[in-house]
Amino acid sequence: MKLHDLRQQYGKESLDESTCPADPMVLVKEWIEKAIEFHAFEANAFVLSTTSHGRSSSRVVLLKEITENGFVFFSNYKSKKGIEIETNPIASMLFFWPDMERQLRIEGALTKIPASESDVYFDSRPLDSRLSAVVSPQSNVIESMEDLMKARNELLKQSDNVKRPAGWGGYVLTPDYYEFWQGGAHRLHDRIAYKLKNGEWLKVRLAP
Repeated sequence: MKLHDLRQQYGKESLDESTCPADPMVLVKEWIEKAIEFHAFEANAFVLSTTSHGRSSSRVVLLKEITENGFVFFSNYKSKKGIEIETNPIASMLFFWPDMERQLRIEGALTKIPASESDVYFDSRPLDSRLSAVVSPQSNVIESMEDLMKARNELLKQSDNVKRPAGWGGYVLTPDYYEFWQGGAHRLHDRIAYKLKNGEWLKVRLAP
């Protein structure tokens, strides 16, 4: 497998710290909205990275809401990620929109959202999604997919009463660091970082 010559040329747009907003959340929303308008595949998908006992792990998760507290996603609290978050609630989020030549990295602390808010979101999900959340012991070893499907089909018979499991719900990541990356010509990419210091956002340019 020859990978040395696989590369893309960038340079569609540029990013200037002098015109970037003082509040990074303004730029986050602008970028996500543009990704959705651009019809980027899974525009709200990001890589969530967690660390526990000195070992990091990553997986793709879907952003479901942006609130005044931060970025909300949902998961099984007893999954691998849930256990790692319980051990170390500091995490990073990475969005990548290749067709727009953009990358966004966000770091901060994770907390569970109120159970009532998780209930509201769970009840809004399609039936198949709710069934899967109930029957899947996420990240645990299972005997077969057939066993899962059997459990799912049994639960389907009670589809009028599919409630959110206590071990499933939302997290919110409250950011203290942002990094906006815009692909540039000659591999001289634009990187604008925001760091939270004494309650204020400090904006800096980073070398590519």
